[in-house]
Amino acid sequence: MGKGQELYKKAKTFIPGGTMLLSKRPEMFLPDLWPSYYSKSKGCQVWDLDDKMYYDMSLMGVGTNTLGYADARVDSAVRGVVDNGNMTTLNCPEEVYLAEKLIEINPWADMVRFSRSGGEANAIAIRIARAASGKDNVAICGYHGWHDWYLSVNLNDQGEDLSGHLLAGLDVNGVPHNLKNSVYPFMYNDYDELVNIVENHDIGVIKMEVIRNFGPEDNFLQKVRDLASTKGIVLIFDECTSGFRETYGGIFKKYGVEPDLTVFGKTIANGYALTAVVGKRAIMEAAQNTFISSTFWTERIGPTAALAALDAIQEEKSYEQITAIGNNVRTKWSKLASLHNLKISIAGIPALSTYSFESKNALLYKTFITQEMLKKGFLASTNFYACIKHSDDVIDHYFDELEVVYSKIAKVEHGIIDANTLLSGAVCHGGFKRLN
Repeated sequence: MGKGQELYKKAKTFIPGGTMLLSKRPEMFLPDLWPSYYSKSKGCQVWDLDDKMYYDMSLMGVGTNTLGYADARVDSAVRGVVDNGNMTTLNCPEEVYLAEKLIEINPWADMVRFSRSGGEANAIAIRIARAASGKDNVAICGYHGWHDWYLSVNLNDQGEDLSGHLLAGLDVNGVPHNLKNSVYPFMYNDYDELVNIVENHDIGVIKMEVIRNFGPEDNFLQKVRDLASTKGIVLIFDECTSGFRETYGGIFKKYGVEPDLTVFGKTIANGYALTAVVGKRAIMEAAQNTFISSTFWTERIGPTAALAALDAIQEEKSYEQITAIGNNVRTKWSKLASLHNLKISIAGIPALSTYSFESKNALLYKTFITQEMLKKGFLASTNFYACIKHSDDVIDHYFDELEVVYSKIAKVEHGIIDANTLLSGAVCHGGFKRLN
């Protein structure tokens, strides 16, 4: 057993669930065998506590580091402000510079509020939008964090819960029951469902991811925009995950549809804690009529990192690079599956690609890939979040090793060997999913 698993066993005695993020729990990858913790990282490489190096062909910080780990430009800017002090009684000027930069990128908007996590930023956006609309009820599509306002959807009657958006059966323990029927989910591209919710539930806010597993059909986004405008509803596009992955800004720019508010996270500071709510003045000013405030939203590292990251993203056109890299990987997955007569389904935008085997053994195969690729020096599963440091050489090496794994999976799928012989341990847990 490596040092990572030893530490994880200790962690579970001190930390409920073992980790702060569901998506980073070792059981989601390879129970009892996943290295769990890192000692250092650079580019697309990660070293564990036993100083073994892996190429990260999986989550890349859960999608935070599109410039690669430890980008010199971003880290240098951060070191500079650390030397001059990260927090004082006075405010850091970088938050003003960053707000100005984000308005420059989003000329339809006028004002910005910052926080340090995606869930916080989405909660801020909801508070502002509810204050601006004067209405409590929200229609949502997609994943928007862990806070009470969002998880309260699972208090609704079956069929109006999060089962079609995330993992089925998420517990609502601790969520006030009087929030029931204040947030209503609708399925992506189902405009009629949204209209029905708006007409019957006095909706003041529509909050949605612009794209997740597939794109808009039949002018869907423009129809949502027009509906919101006609009904006086605040429209929020959640770009925490999709922002700066296909455009220099929100992915909504691809479709020519602008929201009233948008939320940026993940990529914006290349791994440092910074998220932003960007919006129109008439909506954002409602923040003055409620209470939204937190000490550590004023620290200096986050906005400094974001300023440097945004400059690097613009200079590199990283969003174009990671899209091309993601498309290359998807093509190679498809060819590899076809070569071995395996059926897979690929989803997500190119830079955030995932796939699943069309088989009753899908979860077992996913675990087997992780197990075998780990031996070859890769953090790998059935997903790939691209960064600009994923070179052709790294990708070719990854596929050379993955071909061997697929070959064995094919033998199981075609009845040549027993599936029960594949794993050294338990099957991984069903992962966190965006189903919508």
